[in-house]
Amino acid sequence: MFDKFIEKSKQIFSNREIVLKIIITFAFLLVFKAGTYIPIPLIDTTSIKATIAGQNEFLAILNAFSGGGLSNFSILALGISPYITSSIVVQMLQLVIPKLKEWGEQGENGKEKINRVTRYVTIVIALLQALLIIFSLGAKPENVLINSVIQYNNIYWLFFVYMAIVITAGSAFTMWLADLITRYGVGNGSSMIISAGIISSIPTMFITLSNKYLGANFTGWNLFFFILIIVLYVAMILGVVYFEGATRKIPIKYANRQTAQGVQDANIPIKLNSASVIPVIFASTIMSIPLTIIGVLGQKASDNSVAYWFDQVFSTSKPIGATVYVIFIIFFSYFYSFMQVDPDKISENLEKQGAFIPGYRPGVETKNQISKTLFRVTTIGAIYLAVLALVPIIVSLSFGFSSSESSAITIGGTSLIIIVGVAIETFRQIETASETKDYKGFME
Repeated sequence: MFDKFIEKSKQIFSNREIVLKIIITFAFLLVFKAGTYIPIPLIDTTSIKATIAGQNEFLAILNAFSGGGLSNFSILALGISPYITSSIVVQMLQLVIPKLKEWGEQGENGKEKINRVTRYVTIVIALLQALLIIFSLGAKPENVLINSVIQYNNIYWLFFVYMAIVITAGSAFTMWLADLITRYGVGNGSSMIISAGIISSIPTMFITLSNKYLGANFTGWNLFFFILIIVLYVAMILGVVYFEGATRKIPIKYANRQTAQGVQDANIPIKLNSASVIPVIFASTIMSIPLTIIGVLGQKASDNSVAYWFDQVFSTSKPIGATVYVIFIIFFSYFYSFMQVDPDKISENLEKQGAFIPGYRPGVETKNQISKTLFRVTTIGAIYLAVLALVPIIVSLSFGFSSSESSAITIGGTSLIIIVGVAIETFRQIETASETKDYKGFME
């Protein structure tokens, strides 16, 4: 196993073109990371970091997608997240808007039109997200603005709009950078930027753990808890690797083909987690909107107030909120999985190719069997996704992490799914590119 890995690595790094692409990718990621440390003008970064720390799961996801840019409140505070949201929205709109659906079936030309629409929608979403976050934090201007502009209390809104425009420009820049990585580097640019941001936050997690359990606070029990959390983290990584690679294969046969001896029949692979992290992102977004509105209005969650009940229902750290959060994740898992894997389309394509599932007639029976299999697989995937999303909350409550510690110490959650998924896909792409190059060299 290890020898095979060494051999593959040698094959990859002996390919000059791939090595150049890897260097270009790292260079672009370095530019992005540098941008996350450039603060927005007029922002008091010291007080705003304390305000943002541990606000909610949605802000935690935004911070991960921005590579820590949100916690620094930099010009790249939103990072690539508006583009991700826009891509999901446009993809879903293809189901209800005939024109978009028509473009989706027009090949490269249609894809280019959809990409253009996605970029326009990205700018709108980025501006709305930026305004929402800034006005939410701006309920107390001293948490946002530097001292020299606090006196201009009649035009606070103008400062906030200016900051939102700067953040929107930063998102547009990140989107352009992601395109450059996709075109000239390795892997998908958006995914690489998200992964790089998450990976860069891992050292902070270990530093926070060390400060909490080791050093001045060192005791036998604290050492035990430190080791236990590290073991949990490694176990979660191994679990995610297993579940992200798990597939259910539906066997198919071709009516006019003979299977050669020793060669397996074809199959339809259905991933256990077809929806990836999309259900968690959607659920976190929906859960965060009411709390953000309460924040914008400057309401506090005092007993028996409307804000209190909003906090109980939509805060994932509360029992009711956690239950609602899980329900949303499971719902969106089914919704997005059936959107990604369309049983009607698969059944139609099989019939055109003269293929069938053994024991089932082409057409309605085949479609129903694919739907049943997808439903069963998605049930397991939805439970896995819900558990993974709840692990950081459970760990935080079990070990008594503060809000700032919870935002730094992420055991499980969306971050691991993204890192593992991107790592697998990028390695496959690099491996395929190196093998293709070898075949070209052989032919030449």
